[in-house]
Amino acid sequence: MQAHHTMNTRAPLALDGSQGEGGGQILRTSLALSMLTGRPFEIHSIRAKRSKPGLMRQHLVCVQAAAQISGAQVEGAELGSQDLKFTPGRVRAGDYRFAISSAGSCTLVLQTVLPPLLFAQQPSRIELCGGTHNPMAPPYHFLERSYLPLLRRLGADVTLELRRHGFYPAGGGEVYATVHPVVGALRPYRLAERGELRGAYAESLVAGVPRAVAQRQLEVLGRSLGWSGPQLRTPGMRQNEGPGNVLMATLEYEHVTEVFTQFGERGVPAEQVAQRLVTEVRAFQASAAAVGPHLADQLALLIALAGGGAFTTSEITQHTRTNLLVVQQFLPVRFETKALEGGWWVEVNGRAATVESE
Repeated sequence: MQAHHTMNTRAPLALDGSQGEGGGQILRTSLALSMLTGRPFEIHSIRAKRSKPGLMRQHLVCVQAAAQISGAQVEGAELGSQDLKFTPGRVRAGDYRFAISSAGSCTLVLQTVLPPLLFAQQPSRIELCGGTHNPMAPPYHFLERSYLPLLRRLGADVTLELRRHGFYPAGGGEVYATVHPVVGALRPYRLAERGELRGAYAESLVAGVPRAVAQRQLEVLGRSLGWSGPQLRTPGMRQNEGPGNVLMATLEYEHVTEVFTQFGERGVPAEQVAQRLVTEVRAFQASAAAVGPHLADQLALLIALAGGGAFTTSEITQHTRTNLLVVQQFLPVRFETKALEGGWWVEVNGRAATVESE
């Protein structure tokens, strides 16, 4: 498949934003792949299954960012809108800054613009402002430790830097990304097993929150998972980055690193937050699959861009199934999923995304 970056006169793809999981992922994947393929789309019933349907601030920034890097013609890009028409132009590398004035996730904005910029002609530098650690979005550390190493294995060169944490609801985080264009095409990649465990540790980030909260969380986690000493960490934070509290567990295996996250909330005891994370980690440890449900979501799109590959996952969520449906509408690929003992096999076959030389 060629990545055609010219204004397209083909009939737009008609997408139903209420299908499957019915959240913002349908919109973000559609924007990314529309820019990459040059295929326009119309989407109706955006985020229809959410308590506040339509475009929220972070979704609107995704649309605006996509329009900016591809010179797109857009209709319906306003807060609360449930219908959008997007006609991309040529993707342009450059220096970009995208800011969400709330704690909306800036990592989701990055994931919208990253695939097309991988196939641009020159490197791009992106400054993102907003939430870096949000519920319902991949936190910065997940991108850095889990997602980027897999992206590099497919042949992409992307670097990330966290300048400032941004927690819900204040936001104010800063992330810098440098995206180098892929030479030729991404390489198909198979990830059948995680390999042996190389390292495991937990971190409790607290800013503008008593440090005792971190100690209580790590105590429960350490006791439950048998972790101790340097495996239980409280990284130094600037108090003006808060208020915020994030508890993370990182499992480093031979072939993959997984990051699990829970967020402290007002009125929820520190011990309860820790217990939720323990449950998540144990569920993954009980499976022999290579990746967990969140990484499965991200990896599916990457191997689709490579035109081939496979992985095992502990779970295929409704979120992932919905993403697979959207990807197949834009790219000449087919996903196959098969239940295994203690997980799933996900395979994609098709043609790789490549760049049209200018």
